[in-house]
Amino acid sequence: MLSAAQHEPIADLAHVLSRSITGLLPPLLVLALAHWCGPILARHLPTSLAGLRVWGPAMVLFLGATLALTFNRGRMVVAALSLAGAYLAYHLQFRQGMDAFTGRAVYAAACVLVPLNLAALSLLHERGIFTFYGMRRVLALLLQAVLIGWIAMSAQTELVDWMYAAAPGLPLPASPIPDAGLLLMAAGCLVTAWRAVRARSALDAGLAGALVAFALACHSVQQPLLFAVYMGAGGGALAVAVLQDSFRLAFRDELTGLPSRRALNERMMALGNHYVIAMVDVDHFKRFNDTYGHGLGDHVLRMVSAKLDRVGGGARVYRFGGEEFAIVFPGKRVHQVWQRLEKLRRQIAAHAVVPRAPVRDPSRQGSGPADSLTVLVSVSVGVAERSERAMAPGDVLVAADRALYRAKHRGRNRLSL
Repeated sequence: MLSAAQHEPIADLAHVLSRSITGLLPPLLVLALAHWCGPILARHLPTSLAGLRVWGPAMVLFLGATLALTFNRGRMVVAALSLAGAYLAYHLQFRQGMDAFTGRAVYAAACVLVPLNLAALSLLHERGIFTFYGMRRVLALLLQAVLIGWIAMSAQTELVDWMYAAAPGLPLPASPIPDAGLLLMAAGCLVTAWRAVRARSALDAGLAGALVAFALACHSVQQPLLFAVYMGAGGGALAVAVLQDSFRLAFRDELTGLPSRRALNERMMALGNHYVIAMVDVDHFKRFNDTYGHGLGDHVLRMVSAKLDRVGGGARVYRFGGEEFAIVFPGKRVHQVWQRLEKLRRQIAAHAVVPRAPVRDPSRQGSGPADSLTVLVSVSVGVAERSERAMAPGDVLVAADRALYRAKHRGRNRLSL
């Protein structure tokens, strides 16, 4: 049996990993729902609702594009348009079968281009839609449509045969999808999932879910209802991602990525009878900005927030405002988190920051260029727990804030009760 001390690092690692992959859960749930509903709809969809096979996915894709357009998420608008183009091509061409060259060519091109589009969008920055960058991406989709039309109408058999050619030495699964498409779909799924985990981005997770849904739809191309269900799931993954990202903008701090004060206020309403709140303030932060510029100040805030976020012990960290942060330890007492906070304070104090701006340290005139200097950062921490004198979460927060000012009054770079 592991002791409590041995178990905590494992729990902290699990906490970090779970937070990294949590963003993938919504698109996975959308895909699971589609996978479960598809066979049921194939057997039991009433004749009166047969039109949903065509218009259902189109409506979901339209919803995803509309939400993305409303919140000016250009990457998701382009992704929805890419899926919608493939869905339109299905009904215009390859739904009729793969015997005709035109159907085979359009199907192969869609299997290659859509994964490329979604993977590329996950690697690009968000630039909006009604901008030069957004219009350029929409133009790229239009050029792809022209390219597909040219391949199909001019009978580019060599190019189409190349896309259908077997990949030598690779044990790919049996599928109507051309091997080139299978390879690009697999690579695209890895890229989008990696981006979603690395950046904790709901939008990238939505792109990953949409790509998996598109791959399943292409694999089911000979089953019209399943194709429709999976294409709808792709649009649903994009729509959910836009809603998640909008929630993040409302409840997340843009600079540090931590939950914002609004999220803290909601969390405090759900705390139990035992908890600790710690208020953390970066010492002499105004002097950082005045001496080295706001760029270094932002770097310091990101560094401090990253270290706070790894404090462990079941804590949740929030940016309270400016250079202040709040840490909430649900179900804890002060004596259970004190050493953890002290270790955190020492880690921050030992972290040296190198200014990039050409500024000399006033205390080291003539000692060399600025890039040879290092600046140490420290924090002051005020700690309070729920007690008879502070029963409500707001009272505990005020007590922690008062303890913070006692720490600063006593010389900074310390903890105080």
